[in-house]
Amino acid sequence: MEQAAVPGLSREQILSRWIDLYSDPILRTCYLYLSDLQQAEDAMQETWIKAWKHMDDLERKGITNEKAWLLRIAINTCRDYRRTAWFRHVDRRAALDELPARLQMAETEDRTMSWIVMDLPERYKQIILLYFYQGLTMQETADALGLPLTTAHRRLRKAEALLKDALERSETHE
Repeated sequence: MEQAAVPGLSREQILSRWIDLYSDPILRTCYLYLSDLQQAEDAMQETWIKAWKHMDDLERKGITNEKAWLLRIAINTCRDYRRTAWFRHVDRRAALDELPARLQMAETEDRTMSWIVMDLPERYKQIILLYFYQGLTMQETADALGLPLTTAHRRLRKAEALLKDALERSETHE
């Protein structure tokens, strides 16, 4: 488990370290939520601003996993973006090719799975994105989503069942 702060580093150094370590996974997560590279970049920048403002929460609240905490901020920021009138006009199936190659999670042949994940209800999409795409542990995923571990396990099982059903349906339509 990653420690929330490195002793002896200034706030600026901590933020710089986070940006170096977590920009790619945060941008990837924001893009998957928003399906627009420019909006994802804006959401990532807003994530860094919020992280800066609430940096003291890490120590005060005893948060030990900074990546999960930062992803939770990013997810909440993306939720705010999705509530805007502008977002209702975005094609959620916008090309994943807009994302720079180093940030793409799937090869072309795996795009079907990406589209199926994007079409899942929000609560199931979140768990899949964090657990499988971001590689968080189940506890880190639960922490990032602010859920009890047992709830995260249940959602993951349900999400996997929904994915399996959707994949079977897509294979029968080919």
